[in-house]
Amino acid sequence: MSAKLESVDAKGDVAVLMKDMGRRARASARALALAAPDKKTAALKAAAQAIRDNASAILQANAEDIAAAAADKLTDAFRDRLSLDAKRVAAMAESVDIVAALPDPVGVVTSSWDRPNGLKIERVRTPLGVIAVIYESRPNVTADAGALCVKSGNAVILRGGSESFHSSRAIHRALVNGLESQGLPADAIQLVPTRDRAAVGELLSGLGGSIDVVVPRGGKALVGRVEAEARVPVFAHLEGVCHVYVHSAADLEMAKKIVLNAKMRRTGVCGSAETLLVDRATASTHLKPLVEMLIAAGCEIRGDEATRAADKRVIAATEQDWSTEYLDAILSVKVVDGIQAAIDHIERHGTHHTDSIVTGDREAAEKFLSEVDSAIVLHNASTQFADGGEFGFGAEIGIATGRLHARGPVGVEQLTSFKYRVLGNGQTRP
Repeated sequence: MSAKLESVDAKGDVAVLMKDMGRRARASARALALAAPDKKTAALKAAAQAIRDNASAILQANAEDIAAAAADKLTDAFRDRLSLDAKRVAAMAESVDIVAALPDPVGVVTSSWDRPNGLKIERVRTPLGVIAVIYESRPNVTADAGALCVKSGNAVILRGGSESFHSSRAIHRALVNGLESQGLPADAIQLVPTRDRAAVGELLSGLGGSIDVVVPRGGKALVGRVEAEARVPVFAHLEGVCHVYVHSAADLEMAKKIVLNAKMRRTGVCGSAETLLVDRATASTHLKPLVEMLIAAGCEIRGDEATRAADKRVIAATEQDWSTEYLDAILSVKVVDGIQAAIDHIERHGTHHTDSIVTGDREAAEKFLSEVDSAIVLHNASTQFADGGEFGFGAEIGIATGRLHARGPVGVEQLTSFKYRVLGNGQTRP
């Protein structure tokens, strides 16, 4: 393993260090793109086993990070995202195994057709090249991102948060062990060996053409910086202002179950519902029970006039509340005049992330699914399914809300592009 990867805090010029990492990643990307599918699968299985075999070392490294976080008086929520235990390490290894078992996307012919002149044209999946992943706190992203990139034939440069520095290094070593066990280049998964913030700026510059895509995983400040400064394409979402719309034909018990899960299962994830819209036609029977249920579960409700009339504990919502990603046990609630009003509200205040309709009316569901312009739209299901693992991707490198290339959970297929193969037998163009 490279001595640079073994240093805890890299010395010298960060720009030189990062450009060297970029060059090595580019060379590794070529080798990985041509690697046999069974070699990549075997490497990931070996990496998963290395995570299990080195669980105690990973937990010891994580304990260093947790101690530092406690000394810095970081929040309990932050420390929870940072923390690993035996169960979480086992889940991390299992996630790598699941990615290993996925079909290899590289080289798959997605479509083909014949031309009148006898040419046969094929569209074939190819890796993107070199991916930079910049993330905060969650050390499991090291394993998820590394595994997804290897499976899709991409080299990756990982820049974890400084708070998870030791944890990420320990997990990275296990991933490299897996690569080396199959003769694949160790530089296909590189971890930035310095906490110097200048390294992020270098990655965003593209490292002289070495980086093809940047993926940020973290809070609004990180994602905002990446989107503002990146000189290469970005797969990301800035905010997740997600909605649940309870239609006039919604079953109350189903609505209660979905709304409670969408908001309260985990309030700090990007798929957590931030606004509940209730159809005026069903408000007399559904609004009060939904609000009472949420308040009983410990959720603060900020509502419009109709919602405040249903329960005196509701706080008056401001205009800003309709566009706020709380990431907390807070929910905005509004009564709307029908499905079109709900769709218009989501278009005006949403962030094109994840939105759900609860209804027994199939026609209304189809209208919602067709007209709501979000990366993920659901019918009679919780917004908390906005997750690559829940989609069967094994893991995700992030969720993208842009309209080009990847959208929604970014898994192995979304980490590929394509090229055209044109097969002829001597044709020339007149």
